[in-house]
Amino acid sequence: MIGRSRGTVQAENADAAVDAIVQGPHGPIPVRRYTPPAGTAPLEAALVGTAPIVWVHGGAFVKGDLDLPETHEVALALAGAGFTVITVDYRLTAVPGLSRFGRATRGTHYPVPVDDVVAVVRAVQAEAGDGVILGGASAGACLSAGAVLRLGSDAAAALRGVFFAYGIFHASLPERSREVRSRLRGRRKFTHTPLLLNAVNRVYAGSRSALADPHAFPGGHPLLGFPPALLIDAESDSMRASGEQFARELDEARVSVEYHVLPGTAHAFLNRPGEAGFAAGIRLIVDWARRL
Repeated sequence: MIGRSRGTVQAENADAAVDAIVQGPHGPIPVRRYTPPAGTAPLEAALVGTAPIVWVHGGAFVKGDLDLPETHEVALALAGAGFTVITVDYRLTAVPGLSRFGRATRGTHYPVPVDDVVAVVRAVQAEAGDGVILGGASAGACLSAGAVLRLGSDAAAALRGVFFAYGIFHASLPERSREVRSRLRGRRKFTHTPLLLNAVNRVYAGSRSALADPHAFPGGHPLLGFPPALLIDAESDSMRASGEQFARELDEARVSVEYHVLPGTAHAFLNRPGEAGFAAGIRLIVDWARRL
């Protein structure tokens, strides 16, 4: 169950953004609950009370929190569309030699962040009683996909659907197509190389055996039992290679999957609410979730 409130956050597009705690296997997990605003438009009002959304931010497994735009602004937008949203402040992976980086605790690696996500999904499901929609961005997409497999045979009952934005799902980045490589621009042309992305994955995994664990990196492993899935990738993004491959793997596993590449976007477009890609991504998520 979700514990008592730690306070409220002002939110224009939600009645309240309430901070709370979920008890997990590694200790308390801060969460924030957003409820649809009073006076929601009739179309959205009819949806209030449908499956809540658990939303998991990205940040290369080592950074991010409940106030990150990719966390807070996405939750506000989804609450404004009529959904209750719970965001997750999962434990961050520690970077070797940079113990003061972010809020990570030394020694935190897989499976701790996945365990946190699973604990929140189960707590929300216990309250909702009618299924949960789970979503994640970038590293949060990887954690969310791993949580689906960790839930195992309970996943179909606990999850109405899952959605992923510009996620990485494979321990080793699949080969990027010539078209993807040709579209890379700016600093991420150098920071999102296969070499560096694979290094980030190794830091998160914490061990060689974890790199092969399907609950750490579901890509390339059996995906039977996955609920309906939505994947949205950025056009100019190395991680698109993983998203494209994962969408194919879901399809081959006979999972109902919808896949989109947003033209003119770069990685982390949901962290930039002023850009057109943010609004386009939210529209895709809302339209898909309403059809579940």
